[in-house]
Order: sequence, then structure tokens, then C-alpha cells
Amino acid sequence: MRRRVALVTGGRRGIGLGVAEALAREGFDVAICGRQPDADEALARLRAHGAEALYVPADVGSAEDRAQLLQRVRERFGTLHVLVNNAGVAPEVRADLLATTEASYERVMNINLRGPFFLTQAVARWMLEQRACDPSWQGCIVFVTSISAVAASILRGEYCISKAGLAMAAKLWAVRLAPEGIPVYEVRPGIIHTDMTAPVKELYDRRIADGLVPQGRWGEPEDVGRAVAALARGDFPYSTGAVLYVDGGFSIERL
Repeated sequence: MRRRVALVTGGRRGIGLGVAEALAREGFDVAICGRQPDADEALARLRAHGAEALYVPADVGSAEDRAQLLQRVRERFGTLHVLVNNAGVAPEVRADLLATTEASYERVMNINLRGPFFLTQAVARWMLEQRACDPSWQGCIVFVTSISAVAASILRGEYCISKAGLAMAAKLWAVRLAPEGIPVYEVRPGIIHTDMTAPVKELYDRRIADGLVPQGRWGEPEDVGRAVAALARGDFPYSTGAVLYVDGGFSIERL
């Protein structure tokens, strides 16, 4: 039986690698991308789960890189069943809204929002081609956003805006692709232990200890990976547009 194929952007480390490993354990072959020239350690981890794995150096904010990424996936696997829009960046400097620069805003929005929107457009066209050729083909698209889509953080406003926009992009694509039989989901992680959050670890250690997260711990990339794997397996076939929180209860309104 032909193995299913997933593409995880930003899959070289952090949440992306956690997602890619979870999919590899589920029996997917996996393509990952990142802005670094190589990903030997990540590829070794994926192959240890029995997956055929491909790494493509690509910046999702670049139209040329996106085209080359999909071309490499086509050449290697010939098919694609799951797209996980995970790649994203934080501002290089956490700055108050009054000090946010246009350069920082444009960088974050280009990678976090513009890139995933147009990558999804290209992948959706390919998925529709596959479905037209093979009615049994099944796939889905997952957007990994953040609790910052709804929780305001005035020291990284451009990041919050990008994630709020990405949440709407997930809704839009869910509506557009629903008649085509392609579900689209949003996974909304909370405070996850990654390289991106390392600079604020001590701060959030204290806040979590003080009750910020009801479950009382940091989230791990594996937590997000298991959620994405359930969606990719097809466990939620009648839930397109659903938002799946992976935040330890952070989003629960409390008195």
C-alpha cells in the first residue's frame, strides 16, 4: 500500500519537529523545510520511525522558495496528503507597541501569514488535481497558530496580529475547501517549550507556577504533534474549521 505523505513547514526543530515525528510514527512519509542549509539530526529522528524523510531548505515567506519546495516534494514522493503550516518566527526584538518597527512587522507578517496563505493556495490546487485523478484520495490541511491569536501581548504585537490573521486564513480555507472534501483545521498551542520560548523561560516558569496554566506545566512539541496526528489520521472527518486548543487549559475563562 502506498504510504501517505505529509509536509510540515518549519519541521527542523521545535513544534514542527514534534509534529513531523508524530506523523512519522503514524506511518507517514514526511517532508520538512526550514531556513537552515541542512537538518541531519531531524532527518535521522524521522527515519528512526521508519519514515522516508526529505528536507528542503526553504523560506515560506519567499514565493520562489515555496515553488521549489513543492517541486522537490513532487519529485521525491509524487503525492501529498497533509500540509501542516507550522513555520513561524517571533520578532527579533520584543518591543512595546510604541516602538514596533515597520521592518519587524513586515518580516513577521511575511513569514507567519503571507507565506502560509499562498503555500496553502498552491497545495490546495495540487490536492484538487490529485482528487480529480483519484476519488479515493484523502487529505487535510492544518494551520498551527498560537494562543497569541486571541491573547494580546503588547511586547510582540506583530506576532499576535500574524497569528490572528492565520486563524482567519484557516477559517477561510476551511469554507473554500469543504465542498471539495478537504478538511482544514487550526491547532492553537499555548506555552510550548521550544527554542522560541527559551528567552522567556524563567518568566513563564514563575507564571505557570502562579497558576497561569491550569494543568501546571509547559506544553511540549509532542503534545502538539499528537493533536495534529489525530487530525491527519482522519479522526475528525466532520469537523472542518475546528480549532483544537493545546494549551493546558490556558484559554479557559476563570474568575
